[in-house]
Amino acid sequence: MRAIVIEETGGPEVMRLAEVPDPVPGPGQVVVDVEARGVNFIDVYRRAGIYAVPTPFTPGGEGAGTVSAVGEGVTGVAVGMRVGSVEVAGSYAERAIVEADKLIPLPDGVTSEQAAAVLLQGITAHYLTHSTYAVQPGDTVLVHAAAGGTGLLITQLAKLRGARVIGTVSTEAKEARAREAGADEVIRYTEADVVEEVRRLTDGEGVPVVYDGVGAGTFDASLACLRRRGLLALFGQSSGVVPPVDPQRLNTAGSVYLTRPFLGHYTATRDELLERSSDVLGLVATGSLHVHVGGRYPLAEAHRAHAALASRATTGKLLLV
Repeated sequence: MRAIVIEETGGPEVMRLAEVPDPVPGPGQVVVDVEARGVNFIDVYRRAGIYAVPTPFTPGGEGAGTVSAVGEGVTGVAVGMRVGSVEVAGSYAERAIVEADKLIPLPDGVTSEQAAAVLLQGITAHYLTHSTYAVQPGDTVLVHAAAGGTGLLITQLAKLRGARVIGTVSTEAKEARAREAGADEVIRYTEADVVEEVRRLTDGEGVPVVYDGVGAGTFDASLACLRRRGLLALFGQSSGVVPPVDPQRLNTAGSVYLTRPFLGHYTATRDELLERSSDVLGLVATGSLHVHVGGRYPLAEAHRAHAALASRATTGKLLLV
C-alpha cells in the first residue's frame, strides 16, 4: 500500500509517499481502509519534532473509512463496517491499524469526509463547551481563531447551549466565516485591541471563559479578558508554546483559573468516547452542526496541507483524501 513516511523530522518536505507492507491486525485490532484523513496541528508538531516520535513513522491519527480485516478477539466489529477514530495508527496511509475499542461507528447520513473533518476537533469542542467549562444560557464566551476548524465548532456548540459568542479573527473573509457559524461579535485582532473590545462588549466585566487554541500569541490577552474567577481553557498552541507562568498572575487577573486540557483525559473510557462522538456525529447527521472543509489534498500532497495549516491562513478543516 501507499503511505506517507517520515524518516527524519523537519519541515513539510520531509514527508514522502512510499510503498510499504500492508498492515496485519493483531489481537484486539482491526484494519481500516482509510478514505479520508484529518490534518491537525498535532501532526505538524510530530513531523517537526516538537512532539518526539521514533522515526521512521507514518503521521496522522484521525481518519475514517471501512473495516477490511478484524483481528483475534474482536467482537462487535465486522468487515464492511463504516468507522472513524481519532487514534488511527498512522492515518496518512491507504490502510491503517486501529485498536477496536477506539473505533467510532459512523451513523447513516455522515460521510467519511465529514467524520474525518469533525471527530477530533468536534470532540474537543464538545468537551470544552460541555465539561471544561459547561456553557450556560446567557454566558458570553470568547473564542480565539473563531474561523479555524476547532473555532467554528466551538462557536456552533456554544450557540446551541445558549451563549453569546465573541470571536477573534484576522481578516474580513474569516470574520464572515465566523459569523456564518453564529458568532455574535467578531474582533479583527489586526485592527483592534482584543482586550479593549472584549471589555467594551461586556460592560467592563470580562468573560467567564476564553477558549484559546492559539497559545503564545494570545495568552496575555486571554488572561486580561477574563472576569473575576473566570477560566482560561488553553487547548492548543498554533502560534507557539506559552512560556512558564507565575501563578501569581492568576491572582492579579482576578483569581482566575488556567487549565491545559487534553482530549484523552475527556475520552478516558469507551463510554465517554462514544457519548461525546455520538453527540457530535448526531448533530452533523441532522444538520445542526456544520462541518466546513477548507481544503482537500491528495495523500501524495500532504506536505502542501501541512504548509497551509501552519500558515494559519486557512479556515475550517483540511483533509487528505
